Amino acid sequence: MGNMVEEQSVHQQARFNLIDSPWIPVVNRGLVSLQQIFSDPTLPALGGNAIQQIALIKLFSAIAQAAYTPQNNQQWYEYSAEALGQDCLRYLADWHDHFYLYGEKPFLQMPAIRAAAVQEFGAVLPEISTGNTTVLTQIQQPKLLSDADKSLLLLVLMGFALGGKKTDNTVVLSPNYRAKTKDNGKANTGKAGSSLGFLGMLHNFYFGSSILETVYLNLLTEEDIQRLGVFNQGLGQPPWEQMPTGEEDEIARKLKDTLMGRLLPLGRFCLLAENGLHYSEGIQHYSYKEEKVADPTVALNLAGKEGKVLWVNPEKRPWRELTALLSFISTPTFDCPQLSLPAFRIKNKFATFGIWSGGLRVSSNAGEQYVSGLDDFVIATISLHRDCFGQTWFTEWQKAMAQLDKYASTVYKSVYQFYTEQKLEAAKQAAAAANQFWQLCEQQAQALVIACQEITEDQESNPEPLNQLYRTFIGYSYQIYEQNTMNETGRQMETWAKCHPRFAKASSSKERAS
Repeated sequence: MGNMVEEQSVHQQARFNLIDSPWIPVVNRGLVSLQQIFSDPTLPALGGNAIQQIALIKLFSAIAQAAYTPQNNQQWYEYSAEALGQDCLRYLADWHDHFYLYGEKPFLQMPAIRAAAVQEFGAVLPEISTGNTTVLTQIQQPKLLSDADKSLLLLVLMGFALGGKKTDNTVVLSPNYRAKTKDNGKANTGKAGSSLGFLGMLHNFYFGSSILETVYLNLLTEEDIQRLGVFNQGLGQPPWEQMPTGEEDEIARKLKDTLMGRLLPLGRFCLLAENGLHYSEGIQHYSYKEEKVADPTVALNLAGKEGKVLWVNPEKRPWRELTALLSFISTPTFDCPQLSLPAFRIKNKFATFGIWSGGLRVSSNAGEQYVSGLDDFVIATISLHRDCFGQTWFTEWQKAMAQLDKYASTVYKSVYQFYTEQKLEAAKQAAAAANQFWQLCEQQAQALVIACQEITEDQESNPEPLNQLYRTFIGYSYQIYEQNTMNETGRQMETWAKCHPRFAKASSSKERAS
């Protein structure tokens, strides 16, 4: 009788297929399947947290690139989101048996890692409190995971696993592989996922009017992949078609040198168990720092001896990074290939589009990563018109951000001076005030994009919307200063007036151009 129940359970589990079964969170739609993603052009946007959305977009991109990769811009122009959806559906039908969550070929899992210790699901979810961590909200409590939850978790762990001791690195699948073992023979702690990095990398991609259009906008051509110059084996083969047998076998090495290996890094070798998963470090991909290789969705600066990336910063929202992210328009500093490579073909085909930016900020101590303090998920989307990919708009945007930096600096200095003269702690209060100023400015970020767009080189240029925004930002400066200082006693009133922010007039177009 027991064997019959066990066989029935296995049979039921084997029916969960990621192509047919709902598991992908979509705004206002609940959970949908992969088939729905590529067949329903009305699905608006992904739900879930930032790293879930990034991992999902990378999976959709991997499916799309496997289904059809245009040779060049012309082939991309002649293609469409609808045609891509149909190609992806045909591809998924051909590989249907490789998308089961359980069975002989479980999706993105390694049956051979069964010897590794089982880790609880909550231990590998960054938002869940485990051990002696303080629980602040119900969201942080461990919960039972459905098959849909497990599917999404597996996908996230491939690139965004936290570094630390939770991996059982005593299990090594590739003979003579030493990266999981110390010189003394003990197991190393697991390294951070290649899509996460030390502090949490900021990821960016184009955002369309639907999920399907978003996938189409971010579809790279064969020429794009060659221009990247870091994937010696080109596009490569998605891992569900053929999984590696170990950390450093031939398939693993190819994944490290292909775009597919970055879309689905297999940074953890996992196998689902009843109450958790067998969990060990997987493929160690090239580093942004030493080898200067990162995900195409990450902005990378190659100017120095070591690569540098833009990190997620909950106190510096992504719209403030647009100058770096879009520097390919003028003089490149940081380069985000997912934005720069398709930029000009996208602006030629679409009048408007968005840029999605996000990720997870993490902390680290002695090799152990965790979410603590000000660490948080960050998601931001900003809409752009095709004119924003011109030199005029970019120059105006640079000027605007420089002006905002001056205002923020004035707020900081004014509050700092006030508290210093009152013989009180100044640095933290001034920093908090500057951060509050930027939070208020974010409400006008989209308006600022549009106002900069209205500054043109011809006689029809209209500087008034931009000047009006400057007056608004100055008003924010006064508001924040007053909220963070006191003027009740005579001494306070005197200091308050002395340290009050002062600005030159910002209403003239002459000042704007200076």
